Amino acid sequence: MFGLDKHKQAGQNIFMSSMQGLANVLAIGVTFVATGPIYTKTEEFVTNFAESHYGYADADLVTSAYGLILALAIFFLSRATLATALMFGAVAVMMRFA
Repeated sequence: MFGLDKHKQAGQNIFMSSMQGLANVLAIGVTFVATGPIYTKTEEFVTNFAESHYGYADADLVTSAYGLILALAIFFLSRATLATALMFGAVAVMMRFA
C-alpha cells in the first residue's frame, strides 16, 4: 500500500510540473506577441517622460530599461495567470477521475 501511494504522488508531481512547464511556454508566447505592440504604443510617452524628468542623455537608457521591465512584467503576469488557470483545470480533471 505504501508503494502505491508513493507511485501516485510521483505521477501527480510529474503532472503538476508539466502544467508549470506548459504555463512557462505559453507565457513566453504571450510575451513574444504582446511586448511589441504594447511597447510601440507606449514608447513615445516613456521617451517624453524620461526626457523631461531625467534629461536627454538618460532618455535612451530609461526607454531601454522600460522595454526590459515591460517584457518581464508581461511574462510574469501571463505566467501567473496561465499557471493558475491550468492548475484549476488540472485539479478539476484530477477530481473528476480520482
